[in-house]
Amino acid sequence: MSATMTVQDSPPPAPGGPRRTRLPLRLVRPAAAGLAGVLLYLSFPPRPLWWLALPAFALLGWALHGRGLRAGFGLGYLAGLGFLAPLLVWTGEEVGAGPWLALVAVEALFTAATGLLTAAVSRLPAWPVFAAAVWTAGEAARARFPFGGFPWGKVAFGQADGFFLPLAALGGTPVLGFAVVLCGYGLYEAVRLALVRRRTGALPRGPLAAAALAVLVPCAAAGAALPLVSDAAEDGTATVAAVQGNVPRLGLDFNEQRRQVLDNHAKRTRQLADDVAAGREPRPDLVLWPENSSDLDPYRNPDARAVIDGAVRAIGAPTVVGAVLTPDTGKLRNTLIQWDPRRGPVATYDKRHVQPFGEYIPMRSLVRVFNKNVDRVSRDFGPGRQVGVFDLAGTRVGLVTCFEAAFDWAARDTVTGGAQLIAVPSNNATFGRTDMTYQQLAMDRVRAVEHSRAVVVPVTSGVSAVIRPDGTIAERTRMFTPDALVDEVPLRSSLTPATRLGVLPEIVLLAVAAAGAAWAGTAAVRRRRAAATA
Repeated sequence: MSATMTVQDSPPPAPGGPRRTRLPLRLVRPAAAGLAGVLLYLSFPPRPLWWLALPAFALLGWALHGRGLRAGFGLGYLAGLGFLAPLLVWTGEEVGAGPWLALVAVEALFTAATGLLTAAVSRLPAWPVFAAAVWTAGEAARARFPFGGFPWGKVAFGQADGFFLPLAALGGTPVLGFAVVLCGYGLYEAVRLALVRRRTGALPRGPLAAAALAVLVPCAAAGAALPLVSDAAEDGTATVAAVQGNVPRLGLDFNEQRRQVLDNHAKRTRQLADDVAAGREPRPDLVLWPENSSDLDPYRNPDARAVIDGAVRAIGAPTVVGAVLTPDTGKLRNTLIQWDPRRGPVATYDKRHVQPFGEYIPMRSLVRVFNKNVDRVSRDFGPGRQVGVFDLAGTRVGLVTCFEAAFDWAARDTVTGGAQLIAVPSNNATFGRTDMTYQQLAMDRVRAVEHSRAVVVPVTSGVSAVIRPDGTIAERTRMFTPDALVDEVPLRSSLTPATRLGVLPEIVLLAVAAAGAAWAGTAAVRRRRAAATA
C-alpha cells in the first residue's frame, strides 16, 4: 500500500520538463546519421574536399555503434538520404523531382541494410574492420541490383584528389573505398576508447591499439602503393585529339536537332584540321568524338555518312565516332564506330551496359503511370556483347561508353584485352550544368590510376578532358563550348595489381563482411540464451 501511495503521490513531471528534453536527445543520433550522409556528399566533386569522408564515417560510426538492428536500419537509411539525395539531384534535371526521389529512396535501402549490419558488428572486437567490409558489401550489391546496378556514389569516386588514391592501383575501387571507410570508423573508435580510458583508467591497451591501427594501416598502405602510380610511357606516346562540338540546346530536347549536333562536331574537326595545317596544333595520331555525336545512323543516312567522312578525311586520322544505329527490327544500338580516313567505317563497339530508364525502360507500362517522360524513349536500346578495343594507327584504344565508367568490369576488360589507353566518349547534355559531369570525370580519374592508363574523355557538351595515368588532368574544356583538346599521352601495357586481381579483392572483403555478420549473429544468440537462463 505504501509503495502504491508513493507512486500515486509522486508529483507529475513538469510540463515541458523531462519529456521535452528527452525527445531532442532521441533525435541526436538520427540527425548525426543524416549529417554524416551530407558530409560524405560534400566530399565528392566538384569540391576538392575528399577528406570530409573521414569525419563523415566517424560520425556515422558514432551514430550506429551499439545500436539495435532496427535502429541501425533507420539510421543507415537517413545517412543514405543525406548522401544520395544531393548527390543524384541531377537525375531530375529534366524529368522532375519524382524520378530523382524514387531513385534516392530505392538506393538508400542499400545504405539502410549496411547500417543494420554495421550496428550488428559494432559490438565485436576490431569492429571497424568488419563495418568497413560491410560498407563495401553494400556498394557491391548496389553496383549489381536492380537492373544491372547503379554504382554511382561509390566512396572511391570521391577520392580522385585524395591521399588514398594510389590504393586504386592496388585493389581497385573496393580496396580504395574500404580504406577510407576503415580510417573513418577507426578515428571514431580511437577517440571513443581514449575517452573511456581517460574516464576509467581501466581500458586495456589492446583495443586502443587496434583502433589506432585501423587509422594507420590504410594511411601506410596508401603510401606504400605510391610506386604503383606512374605516368611514364612504356610503349611510346600517341597524340590524341578529343573533339567537343557542343549541342544546340541543353536538356532532353538537344537531340531534336540531331543533324546540328553532327554538324557541330564535323565543323570543329575541320577547324582542328585547319589549325594543324597552319602549325597551330600538332597532327593527331587519332581523334575521338563523343557518344551520340551523330544520332543519325550513318549506315542508313547517306548525308550523315558524307558529313562524317568529309571531316575524318580533312583531319587525316582514324576517328572514333559515337552514333545511334537504327536497324529495321530489334533494339537500337549505342555504338562507337572506328572511321578510317580512306576506308570509312571499319569496326564498331556497342555499349554493353545500357542505362535503365535512360536508354531503355524496364516495366514501361507501370512506370508510365508515374511519369509520362518514359515515352521520350520510344524505342529501347539493346546491349552489346563484345569488349571494345580499336587499333587506331597502331595504338590499341579501350572503349568505355559514358555510364559504363562507373562499373569496375567495363574499363578492366579493355585493359586485359590489350588497351594501351582508355577512351570514355560521353554525352552529358541531358543533365545541363549540374555536378554530374564532374562526378563522372572523377570516376575516369580513378580508372586511370586503377589501371595505369591515360584516359581521354570526349564529351558532347563538356567537360572533356585528357587524364594522365597518375590521375592528373592534363587538359580540360569548359562546359557548353565547342573545343578540341590535342595532347601527347603516354602509352602503357603493364598491368597493375588491381587489373590482375579483378574482382578478387571485393570477394575477400565480402567474405570479411559475412564472417563479421555471422560472428555478430552467434554472439547475439548467446546473449539472449544467457539472459533467458539468468
